Amino acid sequence: MIFNPPRIIIAALKGGSGKTILSLGLTSAWKGMGHRVAAFKKGPDFIDSGWLSFAAGRPCYNLDPFLMNPGQIVTSLLRNSTGADISVIEGNRGLFDGLDLDGCCSTGELGRIISSPVILIVDVTMATRTVAALVMGCQKFDPDLRISGVILNRVAGPRQESLTRNAVEQYCGIPVVGAVPKLKQNIFPERHMGLVPHLETDYAEKAVSWARGVAEKHLDLKTIWSLAHQAPSLDYPSEEKKDEGAMHVNDPPPRIGVIRDKSFWFYYPENLDQMKRLGARLIEINSLEDRELPAIDALYIGGGFPETQAPALADNIAFRASLKQRIEEGLPVYAECGGLMYLGKALVVEGNEFPMVGALPLSLILEKKPQGHGYTVLQVTDTNPFYEVGESLKGHEFHYSKAVLHPSEDTRTAFKVQRGEGLDGQRDGLCRKNVLATYTHIHAGGYPEWAGRILKNKFSLDAKKKS
Repeated sequence: MIFNPPRIIIAALKGGSGKTILSLGLTSAWKGMGHRVAAFKKGPDFIDSGWLSFAAGRPCYNLDPFLMNPGQIVTSLLRNSTGADISVIEGNRGLFDGLDLDGCCSTGELGRIISSPVILIVDVTMATRTVAALVMGCQKFDPDLRISGVILNRVAGPRQESLTRNAVEQYCGIPVVGAVPKLKQNIFPERHMGLVPHLETDYAEKAVSWARGVAEKHLDLKTIWSLAHQAPSLDYPSEEKKDEGAMHVNDPPPRIGVIRDKSFWFYYPENLDQMKRLGARLIEINSLEDRELPAIDALYIGGGFPETQAPALADNIAFRASLKQRIEEGLPVYAECGGLMYLGKALVVEGNEFPMVGALPLSLILEKKPQGHGYTVLQVTDTNPFYEVGESLKGHEFHYSKAVLHPSEDTRTAFKVQRGEGLDGQRDGLCRKNVLATYTHIHAGGYPEWAGRILKNKFSLDAKKKS
């Protein structure tokens, strides 16, 4: 089947060029006009995706050539842009920056996979005609990529804008669709290597409204809209049409708990969607406010920044005790990064120690620099509740915490780290009882069996109880 979703990629020559602010501005501006905007983010990102979700009023999905094959990427774009008038895809880093000399997994590669027009943001600080040479270089560097327009950013004044605009349009043959001046303020708060999550800011709506104002004032929304609608048709990959996980359950639907609050909110929408498509009922849980774990068949704890809520997590003694008791009774739990930190004995932040659930024999110490950052490849080497020995898993990690393992006879690690850091540079995937906790985030869009593993784990436990 052929589909033709209007779409545009917002890219740049390098990181820190304004992709996120302008993507948010476009998304919010078009939504404000009454259009339905589907948001996507290139790469393994939760924070920018969260802001885009907030601006679009619907989940933002990640498109990642490392974690997903081309068929899975096209399938996700088509599936998750259904009903939208336009799709805005925010790139990452520089347009051609990838994992190797060939630009593997770059924004440029993504643009080729989904045949999307690209809007290139160029920082024009102290430059005019040279900007045209840079844009032309990108055009020549990959002639198969559809670079359809340019946004000039950090423009000093009308003379620089006129010279640069005329040079790009004359020598590169594509329109300049925006000229953004040097902004006197950026009200988006930053932490670590990106924005502060929108959940932690009291003025998220004000920040997105500000980005919308920038877009409405300085971008040619009509021309960008037209370029997006010139995207060619895409063929729905036939091999990706089958439902994930090779199973589906209806009666009774398994109740899968998902801790979702200010501490834990790093969830790929694909992971949650996949469980629902297989028949699961998702039960949202708040680790900061709930006093006990509800009746559930399995629990999924995603990543986040538990260190920012460490005192509140520690103070909710009743919930921590309830969760630990259920784990001791055999509750299947799948935990990623922040979830791993929460299940340990203690979280140490700036020298202050906060007690956590205590279900796993480790303490976590927050450091000033990242302890793991980037794509991961794991080999499953030991038995665990969710994966088969011998499988190879691709994911990503981003954590400032350092794990300090305590000796324990009933705990083991399931993964050998082939790429990345994990717990100690060699191992990841801490297992105890029916818990698997790992620093790696798995993207279900690229691992179709992921949700089925959680559901099958629940049913295998039911069978053991009956036997």
